[in-house]
Amino acid sequence: MAGLAQSGSNPDVDLLYDINGLAKDAPHWFDKVVEYVGEYGLLLAMVLLVLGCWWSVRRRGAEDAASSMAGLVWTPLAAGIAVLVNVPIRGFVERPRPFRTHEGLDVLVSGKTDYSFVSDHATITMAMGVALFVAHRKFGLVGIGLALLEGFCRIYMGVHYPTDVVGGFALGTAVALLLSPVAMALLTPVTKAVERSPRAGWVIRARWRSYDGQDAVIPGARREAAGAEERDLAA
Repeated sequence: MAGLAQSGSNPDVDLLYDINGLAKDAPHWFDKVVEYVGEYGLLLAMVLLVLGCWWSVRRRGAEDAASSMAGLVWTPLAAGIAVLVNVPIRGFVERPRPFRTHEGLDVLVSGKTDYSFVSDHATITMAMGVALFVAHRKFGLVGIGLALLEGFCRIYMGVHYPTDVVGGFALGTAVALLLSPVAMALLTPVTKAVERSPRAGWVIRARWRSYDGQDAVIPGARREAAGAEERDLAA
């Protein structure tokens, strides 16, 4: 399996040269931006996206907040499990990095000595994007878009073949989706217990102090209650 995609006469290698060739024509500053974004920036963006989704779900205070929060907890767990699954895959395939086999590549990141298939970055970002999609559709679509951009950056940087990236996407998606039912079944009771907690409930739903000194959930549940009261009065 180590000889996978080492011939220069296949679409995998041809696409590698086409995408990496863009780096040779781009300004140096742009390559440095892609280097940072592809190595660190998009991973950080995924973390911020998950935090933004948490804040949005918490502020909305909908009835399914606990289930959504369980999906958010599953998001980093899915990424971690996917990376662990990738360890034996890399050892079995043993594909060298493309710059070790093919000449003329513009490698933007040095020091990559591990195997190439599959891409950890593509695996992590797609696992997080798909798991986030399970929790929240809009934020999940943004996450999947970031994962696709991550895959492009890894090829542009000359550190992965296109099939490394596609394999990472497939692995991340499989882990996030196939294990999601089990994860949600285990995590949802935990988030519901946290939601009921007087001290930790704010993690699941935002709370406000009413006139009688009691905590109440805002803003979604409050708006829904107000709407129901108005409908009752109208009736």
